[in-house]
Amino acid sequence: MLAKSKIDRPGNGSARLKKARKVLSESAPERVFLLSPANASGVRAKMILNDRANFALAVRLRREGLPLGEIFSFISGLYFRGKLAYAQAFGAGTDGEPRAFVITAGGGLIPPATPITIERLQSISGVPIAANEARYRVPLERDARKLLRRIGMACEVVLLGSVATPKYVEPLLEIFGERLMFPAEFAGRGDMSRGGLMLRCASSGQQLTYVPVATAMRHGPRPPRLPKLPRKLQASPES
Repeated sequence: MLAKSKIDRPGNGSARLKKARKVLSESAPERVFLLSPANASGVRAKMILNDRANFALAVRLRREGLPLGEIFSFISGLYFRGKLAYAQAFGAGTDGEPRAFVITAGGGLIPPATPITIERLQSISGVPIAANEARYRVPLERDARKLLRRIGMACEVVLLGSVATPKYVEPLLEIFGERLMFPAEFAGRGDMSRGGLMLRCASSGQQLTYVPVATAMRHGPRPPRLPKLPRKLQASPES
């Protein structure tokens, strides 16, 4: 039987426990999260972009714009909503700098809180996302290099998106190298399963396991199906 830790014994007070937790927290690398975008050519994208749509989000988008994260959460529903909730839960910084960025088709890396007009949304979404598409890759690499200079050597970059194809992995791996990570639990899961998993993690406070993209197994057998999402996590943005 293992001996009981000193910080767990009565009489040592809470100060040592707080100090131990602080040491553990400080030893953990900082992280930023890169979120793959929602499909801006899908059914729900056409709904919010319809100039005759009269639901609140569409009206706000036409009149004043909306945060990019809110737009993509509506378009993608479960998957992007899960990514955004996860990044907000585990990417909070103390310096006020963004810790989450959305990979966009033609606009590089954009923080999800950035207000986007309908014209800007159409502009940054109207480019194919492909590793050999310069209109996508040039602004992405530009912003990734800026981010690399800002975050320092100890920071991990976690890709919340597909690693099965080169469209995200190839340009990002060239810039971030071994610091580019992804959740090991993503392997073998589809988009909906990943979205549900991240919503559960954001709610419970339990992070996923990050592994280097460069050396990790990116494909795997399909894991057991997750239980149905609790009702409180099923709510989606207004439609």
